[in-house]
Amino acid sequence: MQNALDRISYVVLFVTDQDRALDFYTNKLGFELRGDNPIPGGPRFLVVGLKDQPLQVVLWPGSKGISAHAPGYLPGAIFIESSDVEAAFTALKAKGVRFEETRSAHMHYGIYVTALDPDGNRISIRSN
Repeated sequence: MQNALDRISYVVLFVTDQDRALDFYTNKLGFELRGDNPIPGGPRFLVVGLKDQPLQVVLWPGSKGISAHAPGYLPGAIFIESSDVEAAFTALKAKGVRFEETRSAHMHYGIYVTALDPDGNRISIRSN
C-alpha cells in the first residue's frame, strides 16, 4: 500500500502581531504574501512563502511563539536552504535581523546561522 500523503502545504508560526510578522517575513527575509484572509469571528489566515516554493508559512496569532489556542507549544522554527549562507547572513544583518550566533557555524553537515523573528521563532539558514 502506498502512502497517500503528497506534500506539506503549510507550517504554522505563532506571532504576537500579524502585521509586524508580515513586515519581517516579506521586507526583511524576502518572502512573498500568499494570502491574507480574515476568518469570520476569528483572526486573519495570513500566509507567506518563498518565491517558486510550494511550502507556505501561516503567521497565526499567539504569544511569544506560543499559540493562543494551544498553550505549552514551543516556539516554531523554519529551515531554509541557502547556496551562500555567509552572503545571506551579511545581507540580513544589514537589514537589522537578529541572530543567535555572532558568526556562521561550520558543522560536519554544513554551515548554518539562526535568525530570530520578532516573536523568537527560529529561522535556520543552512547549506550542505
